[in-house]
Amino acid sequence: MSAERVEEVKETGVATAGGAVETQAASAGLTYYPIAPGVRLNVRSGPATSYPIVKVLPEGTRVPIFCQSPGTSVTGPYGTTNIWDNIADSQFVSDAYVRTGSDGYIAPRCD
Repeated sequence: MSAERVEEVKETGVATAGGAVETQAASAGLTYYPIAPGVRLNVRSGPATSYPIVKVLPEGTRVPIFCQSPGTSVTGPYGTTNIWDNIADSQFVSDAYVRTGSDGYIAPRCD
């Protein structure tokens, strides 16, 4: 899936039923989710730990989720899951490190 970046975004915090605080991008209609506190998160080129790391997100980063894909099972602060979040074109992070407020899929599956 191709993902376009939004350069300027006005963000507002929204609490969800699961207790997660989401940041919504008002101008683009995107929701940004926080990565686990104190974590520098590896971003990979595909939905598995076998894919190369393309960059590392700094602590305190919030990410959009354009689609989600099954892949390598990973254990992190938010449990064990095989769900990987597509945060940009060919950029995936394990959902075990993203506070979505759900243990399941919250976005469409990636093509």
